[in-house]
Amino acid sequence: MHKLEQIFERILWESRLLVILAVVASIVASLVLALMGTYDIILVVSEFLHVLSDSSAYEVFHKDAITHIISAIDSYLISTVLLIFGIGIYELFISKIDYAENDVRSSRILIVHSLDQLKDKLAKVIVMVLIVTFFKHGVSFKYQGVLDLLYLSIGIFLIAAAIYFLSKSHNGEEKKEH
Repeated sequence: MHKLEQIFERILWESRLLVILAVVASIVASLVLALMGTYDIILVVSEFLHVLSDSSAYEVFHKDAITHIISAIDSYLISTVLLIFGIGIYELFISKIDYAENDVRSSRILIVHSLDQLKDKLAKVIVMVLIVTFFKHGVSFKYQGVLDLLYLSIGIFLIAAAIYFLSKSHNGEEKKEH
């Protein structure tokens, strides 16, 4: 019976390697989103070159350019979330990334030692994604009355509060590290 228990526990422990699928999928999705963001920027640059020869198209270009650039930022941020997630779960479930730990150029944001650390890092980037998404919709929204402007103001206030609290938590982490 003890041998059967050892075999079962070994299978359970090795099943953590299934996380490799999530790691690979996250990294591939991150790459795809980074390429999509870059494509949005290329479209803006391409259209800008066209607008230089046709000044009447500038108004339409300006609105479209802002939307595409904000979409690109959104894609890059979500790409970053997926990258942090993929690297983080790899470090938590599979193995520490020795290269990242020893590289003086490496960013500490990609080094994860606990699930709470991963959750905090992801939460910060996700809040930034939500802020950019709000901005994207705020730019394209048609304001028809004072109430719409009040809602926009409340939204901006809530975003400012979110940024304030994120920076407070970030400052607390820096003090803990020193």
